Amino acid sequence: MHRERDHHRLGGVALPVGVLLCLTLGLSLLAVRYWPAERDPAAGFVDITAVAVAAPAPPSAAGPDASTGSYAQDCGRNQEGHRNADNVVISPGTVGGAHHVHDYVGNLSTDADSTDDSLAAAATTCTSGDRSTYYWPVLRRTDGAAPRTTAGAPDDDPHGNTGEILTPDTVTIEYLGNPWAKVVPMPRFLRLLEGDPTAATDGGADAGARWGCTGFAGRTTTDRYPLCPAGSLLTRTLDFPSCWDGRGTDSSGHRSHVRFPDAAGVCPHDTFPIPHLRVTVGYRPPPAREFALDAFPEQHHSPLTDHAVFIGLMTDRQMAAVVACLNQDRTCRESG
Repeated sequence: MHRERDHHRLGGVALPVGVLLCLTLGLSLLAVRYWPAERDPAAGFVDITAVAVAAPAPPSAAGPDASTGSYAQDCGRNQEGHRNADNVVISPGTVGGAHHVHDYVGNLSTDADSTDDSLAAAATTCTSGDRSTYYWPVLRRTDGAAPRTTAGAPDDDPHGNTGEILTPDTVTIEYLGNPWAKVVPMPRFLRLLEGDPTAATDGGADAGARWGCTGFAGRTTTDRYPLCPAGSLLTRTLDFPSCWDGRGTDSSGHRSHVRFPDAAGVCPHDTFPIPHLRVTVGYRPPPAREFALDAFPEQHHSPLTDHAVFIGLMTDRQMAAVVACLNQDRTCRESG
């Protein structure tokens, strides 16, 4: 059975007692660090007012060829209820291959059996006509008090993800430039992954979760669910890699054809800066400590496992408009 990431088990192998003890201790430490599961589920949450205020970042120097523009577009917030437990990038052709439910905006046809041709012919929720597909795991209310029917997907699935699926209040799709260089167009059908759905058990090297609350821009938390006050939206910010190798639209493992820039925004050698995709999803805060991401059972709904997937289907003309906006340092919003 396919998974969004390969897993390996030790089975039928006799190990020395000392090795077993080391493995047990290591797994225990991982559980405590990333998600305490049955020990203390409340430790997976943090009041946003208890998060340290980040020190002001020093003014960032921009290179002479910087592209400082931004391009935003309206793709709705999945009012259509387009959801499934598929992942066409990781497990193509496998219905339910994600083992948890995804929310989609953009392309309205995306499922396990989608092809480049079928996606290019489908309708979209983006008012600009962008047929790209954007998706991430759903967030659920877990207190059992909410209705147990949700359009587009069952409220209970066989992998332990239960409760009412929460429709986002806001979804922002934004493309940003690069602080050191002009960006080049994304190739059509480019696949991008953000985050790591197995971060709670694999060490979290690819984790990219960023949780927060509106009105608290100076406070950040990446590995716990924030508790937001009334009037503030709970947010998930999903920043995708933006340095492309200039060759393929995908790669083995779905990561090596694109990289993240360094802290200063510089792309690694032999890669090219492309528009930096940022997706921000906002929710009216559910009851405190009564919400969780869909996840693999062994991940225990860790907030660190937040992730998202993108398949680019802008036409050459649409992508050229994005690149021109960024490279000409303009602020653009496409609304129809």
